[in-house]
Amino acid sequence: MFPLGTVLLPGQPLPLHVFEPRYLALVERCLEASPEFGVVLIARGSEVGGDDTRCDAGTIARLTDVAQLADGRLMVLAVGMRRVRIDAWLPDDPHPWAEVTEWPEDTSCAADGPPAPTVELVTGQLRRVLALRSELGEPVPDATFEVVDDRAAASYQLCAIAPLGALDRQSLLVAPSVDARLRSLSALLADDVELLQMRLGTS
Repeated sequence: MFPLGTVLLPGQPLPLHVFEPRYLALVERCLEASPEFGVVLIARGSEVGGDDTRCDAGTIARLTDVAQLADGRLMVLAVGMRRVRIDAWLPDDPHPWAEVTEWPEDTSCAADGPPAPTVELVTGQLRRVLALRSELGEPVPDATFEVVDDRAAASYQLCAIAPLGALDRQSLLVAPSVDARLRSLSALLADDVELLQMRLGTS
């Protein structure tokens, strides 16, 4: 397991600069055995030194590229694959280990309650947020991104692009269903649009 100060979502690339001996050992083990490792958000504390409090759900990452620098540090590229629940943390050996359970996506549509927003609607909200932030001179991703066809994957893609804090991103990772994730993301984006319009004086 690799605790970090950021949230990794399925489908999201993860560049890492690895220099701590325990995480150099983690990468070496992945290269020798399985290319996968877990990533969890540090709720409190620091990722350096191991004195931290970690969230109880995360994402399995798969190594895609590893380059070693002259001083032994590693530049790593991984990609988020699927989410997991953390059942128990085990003693470090030398890096963190955990017992995890796969957490499949619930793609069923709710039979009652308000319908979830469509991917197209949330995409439009996100593009509006990016446009408003651009007007304010803030650095933002390119708003002309193409959305993948798979609904669950699209929900994660939109969450990854959205300018959100780590705790909001974690809440979207652990959403009980794709419907719930899209509903929560839509509400966050709607709040952001309102705030940005107020800052621009266009509300």
